[in-house]
Amino acid sequence: MRQALENPFYYLENFQQVLSWVGRHHGDLLDEHERAFLDRFPQLPQASRALLVRMVMRKGALFRASKLLYGEIGCPHRAAQALIEQGWVGPAPALSLEQLFGLLKKNELVQIFGAARASSLRKSELLENLRPHYSEARPLEDWCAQLDDKVFALCIDPLCERLRLMFFGNIHQDWSEFVLADLGIYRYEQVPFSSESRAFQSRADLDAYLQLQHSRERFDAGDDLAEVLADIPRQPYANDWLESRRGKLLLRIAQQFERLGELPEALRLHACNRYPTARERAIRVLERCGQPEAALELALQAQAAPESEHETQQLERLLPRLQRALGLQTARCHRTEPERIDLVLPRAASVEQAVREYLSTPQAPLYYVENALVGSLFGLLCWEAIFAPLPGAFFHPFHWAPADLNRPDFHQRRAELFARCLACLDSDDYRDCIQRTFQAKFGIHNAFVAWGLLDDQLLQQALDCLPAAHLKLMFQRILADVCGNRSGLPDLIQLWPSERRYRMIEVKGPGDRLQDNQKRWLDYAHRHGLPVAVCYVRWAETAQ
Repeated sequence: MRQALENPFYYLENFQQVLSWVGRHHGDLLDEHERAFLDRFPQLPQASRALLVRMVMRKGALFRASKLLYGEIGCPHRAAQALIEQGWVGPAPALSLEQLFGLLKKNELVQIFGAARASSLRKSELLENLRPHYSEARPLEDWCAQLDDKVFALCIDPLCERLRLMFFGNIHQDWSEFVLADLGIYRYEQVPFSSESRAFQSRADLDAYLQLQHSRERFDAGDDLAEVLADIPRQPYANDWLESRRGKLLLRIAQQFERLGELPEALRLHACNRYPTARERAIRVLERCGQPEAALELALQAQAAPESEHETQQLERLLPRLQRALGLQTARCHRTEPERIDLVLPRAASVEQAVREYLSTPQAPLYYVENALVGSLFGLLCWEAIFAPLPGAFFHPFHWAPADLNRPDFHQRRAELFARCLACLDSDDYRDCIQRTFQAKFGIHNAFVAWGLLDDQLLQQALDCLPAAHLKLMFQRILADVCGNRSGLPDLIQLWPSERRYRMIEVKGPGDRLQDNQKRWLDYAHRHGLPVAVCYVRWAETAQ
């Protein structure tokens, strides 16, 4: 462990670091209540501050005092007193029956409601039986006076969630990031921060993010679609990042309307949504609604200016069908297929590993890499461009990728930097660059680099066998659509080090079919002369 974890109050120091960071970088976005919390928190006794942080970092907002026993804090009742005085912790919250069941064990519930009534039932069954008879919330002592315990309620959980959001710029990273970094489990690239390096530029953006997150949680919980939709702004956000989040949520809601057969409402949402694939969905809904003319018109508009390879691929399926429905002549798309390998193998747990073991030789080893090898070589060569300290890309110490990685302008914002990195492939400089980065950055979190796969031997063999011109073609395709093209590469790669050549192999077992993103990579590789094959496997007993 690092020195930081030798301090029993390491989590308190981490929390204080977040507060200090937010105060420096987001001070102008704080309201009076939040600013008062940042000012008062450091003035409390250490044990009280530590207890509050322990509660913040645990799930839920209700805690039994008997479950808040920490050696470095001591008596939780004494530590909680200052928090109660500040109004940050409630000393005797009223508990609903459901909350009571969440806090107590089965044997404690038996004491409250009687063994004859409770002992033969499971906890969930007992709750259902009691729910009609106990509708009012009451403090713990009113539920169970004989239980020697108290319940504390965390009253500032929303405030702390907002502070966490300001620090991380997202809702999925949490306080565990500090611990994982302190333990050395995760290491992060140290990117310099500028005055513009923060997640949110206005209070309105912060509020909008939280509103969208709340709507997304309601949607995931199965709330009424119309009610969820009513809370989502109808007008697009000026902030591209927020608009992307809004568009993604609207796409999911519209798709749910499709599943429910409410096609007019689905079409309305798709038609005004700029999020990727919304236009394709609108075409499909128009087709389902019996409007092939409108569907064809929109499909032709999309064909003239497709938003991605994915849309082009979908249009190649949609257009002939729409044209046939209208009695129009259709044009066939002819494609040459990549090399095909057919194998009959003994049944195995992993079809990819079975093919690897069958085809691999000492002179031509086969590696199960999927997207990891090409992605790692890209990440190592383009490390400087990926971690360039652009405004809005990095704003806390725990980034494994720029915040705008999956946004459409990711490449455009760094075009010159990526051009300089890819220019190394025009000479032998790329080999030294990749190897130097591999040695200097080994183990540092990078969204593209799979450290668990890459070792000196595989790296050296890959550099010997994959021509620079082929790497450039693959890297250019990744940059054309980072979100869509990082995946879909073939499962296996076979290397012939003595011959300095390679072959990528996509493996399909019985009943398995090529996915759309795999088809796009195979088509791209075949069109550009990259050696690629598809291996179809049948199990021996089935074949017999």
